[in-house]
Amino acid sequence: MHHSVNHGSLEIIKEILDRKDELICNVKEMKSGTTLIDAGIECKGSVELGRLIGETCLGGLGAVRITRMIIGDLDLPAVIVSVERPRIGALASQYAGWSIRIGKNYALGSGPARALARVEKGLYEEIGYQDTSKKSVIVLETREMPIDEAAEYIADKCRIAPSNLYCIVVPTASIAGSVQISSRIVGVGLHKLRKIGFDLKRIRRGHGVAPIAPLEKDDNKAMGATNDCIRYGGRAYYHVRTDSDDLQEIAERIPASTSNLYGYPFFDLFKTVNFDFYKLDPLIFGPAEVTFNDIENGKIYHAGAMNHKLLQQSLGM
Repeated sequence: MHHSVNHGSLEIIKEILDRKDELICNVKEMKSGTTLIDAGIECKGSVELGRLIGETCLGGLGAVRITRMIIGDLDLPAVIVSVERPRIGALASQYAGWSIRIGKNYALGSGPARALARVEKGLYEEIGYQDTSKKSVIVLETREMPIDEAAEYIADKCRIAPSNLYCIVVPTASIAGSVQISSRIVGVGLHKLRKIGFDLKRIRRGHGVAPIAPLEKDDNKAMGATNDCIRYGGRAYYHVRTDSDDLQEIAERIPASTSNLYGYPFFDLFKTVNFDFYKLDPLIFGPAEVTFNDIENGKIYHAGAMNHKLLQQSLGM
């Protein structure tokens, strides 16, 4: 059965528009006709807004809930994420894989619009997924309000009218930004599995829990804190179909601790590449812990561990 991630996300967009005052976000129509949702530039935003943006990014294939985690001496709010068909929900939709630059405007693009634009051609050919919706949703991680040219460029790449585009802008250093980045916990492990050549069709379901980073004043610092919440405090759990390989050996290749840059705060690594997200070694990403549940024989395979000292250091707590 074909699921449209754009159609799935539009249901959540309707809820955001209906509850915009309660969610503390601004909504306006751009000259191009695109609906712009400001989730933290000129407004405060909220945890609930971040939760809904997390679900929007998953294209209707996931649920994000708010909880709390106790990691060592830290007691932090956290997200619990469940994703059906994570190959589609977490990679074809949620993953922040579209680097969008128009003039001086730059943003990390994530969400279901990517499945229409298919700028990351190799990823979509590998996943074997294409959406055909006439309406679309893009989530831009940026501090700048998008200009009309940016909305028109995105709509053109998606082959839709700009008036059928919904654009959410959410800065990294915002309440909603912290929540929506932590809600990528399932996708982070999946991305690492893809990098090592694992057949993602074998993963039927993904779950994850990750702490929500406290609000930072600066977007680059927030990029560090939010990613370290996943690298040092995130747990990912996958229901996997059996094959001939050794699932324990694969599990051991996924945690963040497998990188030779483990142990450094993400902000310090980010600084070394002049704050260009796409210049970072992708292998530094990964959940702190990963668990596979073989759905055919019930066996459990686990690797990695949470590191409250490194998380504490990163969050300055």
